Amino acid sequence: MKRHAAPAYILPLLLFLSWTAGGIGKLSPLAPKPDWSSLNAYQETITRQDFLQLLDKVYAPRGAWKESIAIHDQDALIQTHPGAAPFRLRFASSRATAKAIPSYWRSRRVLPPVKPGKPLAGLKITLDPGHLGGSWARMEERWFQISGKKPVTEGDMTLTVAKLLAPKLEKLGAKVSLTRSKAEPVTTLRPSRLKKTAAASLADRDITPTAFHLQKERERLFYRVAEIRRRARLVNKTFRPDLVVCLHFNAEGWSNPAKPNLVDANHLHFLVAGAFSPEELTYEDQRHEMLVKLLNRSFAEEIAVTDQVASKMAAATKLPPFIYQGNNAISVNHNSYIWARNLLANRLFSCPVVYVEPYVMNSRIVFARIQAGDYKGLRKFGGVPRKSIYREYADAIVDGLVAYYSNRPL
Repeated sequence: MKRHAAPAYILPLLLFLSWTAGGIGKLSPLAPKPDWSSLNAYQETITRQDFLQLLDKVYAPRGAWKESIAIHDQDALIQTHPGAAPFRLRFASSRATAKAIPSYWRSRRVLPPVKPGKPLAGLKITLDPGHLGGSWARMEERWFQISGKKPVTEGDMTLTVAKLLAPKLEKLGAKVSLTRSKAEPVTTLRPSRLKKTAAASLADRDITPTAFHLQKERERLFYRVAEIRRRARLVNKTFRPDLVVCLHFNAEGWSNPAKPNLVDANHLHFLVAGAFSPEELTYEDQRHEMLVKLLNRSFAEEIAVTDQVASKMAAATKLPPFIYQGNNAISVNHNSYIWARNLLANRLFSCPVVYVEPYVMNSRIVFARIQAGDYKGLRKFGGVPRKSIYREYADAIVDGLVAYYSNRPL
């Protein structure tokens, strides 16, 4: 007996029933409930082919999207939350007929013309010095010390880079803002106010809520979640830049925190938003945030500017690329320094993001350069004359941004 396929109008109902029956209504810790109606601004702004390609090649590779998104010829049905109908995203019939993409940020293509001597004229940049530093450095586990020497505190180091970088960018015509200007959090939340959230977060991950685990989770939610979400609100609601540059330093495992090891490894890499896993997409907020990044088409600008900055920084530092071995990141273009990965900052900042991870802080040569602090001119390390690690970092970022954004008409 011949079997007939289900009529097209039945499919949305079947999907709705299956999603409701086994539906997932989880939210990430401290995440607000998404407003799915906000995606209506992107109706008919993307073709089916482009939507599917961005899912498969950047945002949800290896079929990670298939449990929550059903793609048809003219639309996509997206799981929202249990008991609610899926969100229907209508595709544009062609690129030529696609509607304009709404966004607060501007690509290089639509920025004002450059001015003589001002290659960054008209560009709005937000610098995000990663972590906190100062008295918070030990709590956020971005602190180590060896043999009584000066402590290495990533949050203070990224702020040093930001304060060197900002005036250089402004001199070239950019309007610059910082998510923080001192070694203090911008969030008003503190670990003491996150007891219930910490308990729920541990339960979600099937971790026994011992006193130790609860304390660590309260602290993590403070410095890694509440802080980044507050910075994201500043970026998306107040600063509304064309680009965010997230400044970080990297590290290898240093074994016993009381007696950290120095290593020989030293490397560099950059991250763009992407590589969401099936598990991550069970969270309603992460599905929504992924779709905002995909639909506002930040990837093309993100990868283009990151490519230029990565090339300039690789040339300046002579560092090899870091290579991810697991499934939490994927290579997304020809540049071996650039990887897509789902991090809170690069998915919450709606505009293009250059997320920088240079230098291994507990590398022997980097540790020596950090101990030297900031200085003008050159000093020898390993027999090679070098700028201070902070100036080398800042100058490479400037060179990359100038190389990209100066390629505009006068």
